[in-house]
Formats: sequence, C-alpha cells, structure tokens
Amino acid sequence: MSVRTVLAVLGAALIGGLALAEPAAADPSVHPVAASVYTLSAGRIGASTAALVGLLGAVNGGLAPARRTGNGHIGTWVRRNGVVTALVAGSLAVVVGTFVAATADGGLGTGNGLGGAYVAMLVGLIAVTLGWLARSRRTG
Repeated sequence: MSVRTVLAVLGAALIGGLALAEPAAADPSVHPVAASVYTLSAGRIGASTAALVGLLGAVNGGLAPARRTGNGHIGTWVRRNGVVTALVAGSLAVVVGTFVAATADGGLGTGNGLGGAYVAMLVGLIAVTLGWLARSRRTG
C-alpha cells in the first residue's frame, strides 16, 4: 500500500467523521449533560489513548531521520522502525479520534471526549506526515 493511498484513506475518514458529527450537533432536541471533571467516560478514555498513541507516532516519526552518534539501543530501534511506527500509530490515532468525534453526544466540555478526539486527529495527522517525510527521505 502506497503512502498516497494511506493519506487518501485517512483524509476520507477525517472528512467523513466530521460530516457524521455535524447532524448530531445541529439537532436541537439533543440536550447534553455535562460530566464531572473526574468522570472517565468511554469517549474520554478512547480519545486520550488515541492522542497518546498519536504522540508516540509523532515522536518516532520525528526521530527516525535523525542521525545519532553512539550505539544506543533506542536510537537504533527508532532509526529502523520509526517510520512504520509513525505511520501505523498516526493512522490509528486518526481513525480512533474520528470514531470518538462521530459518536460524541455533546459539544466540547460535556465529558464525551470530543476535545481529545480533535487532538488525537491532529497529532495523528502530524505523525503520518512525519512518517511519510522520513520514509521519502530514506528512500530518496
């Protein structure tokens, strides 16, 4: 699967998720109930996990093209597997973030994980972009 195909599928998933999330927000009969700050809903947990996975991908995508001095085990692993980790983790973060955004019942601040879903999608797209750039630098 080429990088262009992956980016096209991710873009379609992002646009589709935002299009599915719009009608729920426009319906006046939906009355979201704000959750407590300490309440852990499934949306919050999913969005937070997706954001952390996307952050892991972004870090690996940023470190993959870096040339390190020394023979550290972590640096060697990142140089070998950082591109794949960035692409897979970024894609996963975008998909899970889009799913949480599409299924959230309320707006921002209601405790459904919508803010975390947007952060996960953004960090996931950054991870995919960095992984793609590192891949193209390695093959070029």
